[in-house]
Amino acid sequence: MKAWYEELFTDYAETYDKEAFTQGTLGECDFIERETGGDRSVRILDVGCGTGRHAVELAKRGYRVTGVDLSASQIAKAREKAAAAGVEVDFRIADARALAFDKEFGLVQMICEGAFPLMGTDEENFEILKGIARAIRPGGKLILTTLSALFPMVHSVAEFEADNIVEGTSGDHAFDPITFRMKSTLRLRDDRGREKVLSCNERYYAPPEMAWLLKSLGFTDVSISGCRIGAFNTDDKLTPGDFEMLVVARKG
Repeated sequence: MKAWYEELFTDYAETYDKEAFTQGTLGECDFIERETGGDRSVRILDVGCGTGRHAVELAKRGYRVTGVDLSASQIAKAREKAAAAGVEVDFRIADARALAFDKEFGLVQMICEGAFPLMGTDEENFEILKGIARAIRPGGKLILTTLSALFPMVHSVAEFEADNIVEGTSGDHAFDPITFRMKSTLRLRDDRGREKVLSCNERYYAPPEMAWLLKSLGFTDVSISGCRIGAFNTDDKLTPGDFEMLVVARKG
């Protein structure tokens, strides 16, 4: 039986690209470029690359990019996009919990819950971070966005998702303040028009917890900021109103 996130991203590529949270690609790539200092020699790994929206745009700007995702249908769409744009991106079907890279990249990005924090256990999520830490060369950077535990303590996730999910409905939200896990039910139709009802289980992270996890893996200069779609900026203070946090860290 497939995990809920595997089922979600099967035959979901066209639908995914319509979602509100995927519309900030250009501005997000501007931020990534600023973090590389505009150095096109920096190799980039996109973990949970989905339909390749960031990877293809960065390749168009002259970067060498490798994109990995567990979903074959998402990777197929990403390859179509790269071909249409006339760029080469090394797209691979791969599990983020078992990344096979060793100090190959100057920057790793994992944006919009590409893989982390969708796993069913904290240990699985940590395996993703461990693989990323191995993949980055010393001095390289990690850019990730992840769910902020501050948000559900103050705001309604149900109301947020009602305003931000375009191609489906989400309900039955239950946030556990002990485990920082949100269980919910997502109803949608996939690209073939089939209805899916998924029992989701996502992990929200507290800012100091996120910083500690990364520092335990050899990252330094961990910056945690508010996260605005299409307008990433490390100067934005993280508040309980931010559904996600933006994390930037350097590998020691």
